[in-house]
Amino acid sequence: MTGTEVLLEYLTKFFPIFLFIFVGLVLGILTLLVSHFVQPRYPEPEKLSTYECGAEPFSDARMPFPVRYYIFAMLFVIFDIEVIFLYPWAVVFTKIGVIGLIEMMIFIGLFIVAYVYAWRKGALEWD
Repeated sequence: MTGTEVLLEYLTKFFPIFLFIFVGLVLGILTLLVSHFVQPRYPEPEKLSTYECGAEPFSDARMPFPVRYYIFAMLFVIFDIEVIFLYPWAVVFTKIGVIGLIEMMIFIGLFIVAYVYAWRKGALEWD
């Protein structure tokens, strides 16, 4: 087979994928263009004002958040990812045997130590 034949074979194999990507891009761009040209434009001061749940804004929305919120969010993500590791371990538990059980007990032990540490430091308090 020459290089051209190999390339032609790949293109015929992957043509449905290329077609799907092309149609998706064209439809996405087309809907954005149609909505841009068809939408009504009535810029009134009330319509352009900031809207917060039906209440008039009384301060700047760009106020700093306390660092405690970010720490709480990071701890949630870390503990959530650690819990996700339990599912694959449970699926292959019969294959990995006692060694896998010991390794997971070490993992869960470290998880509990980190949880207790965060709890004692007050990182889990919302106030």
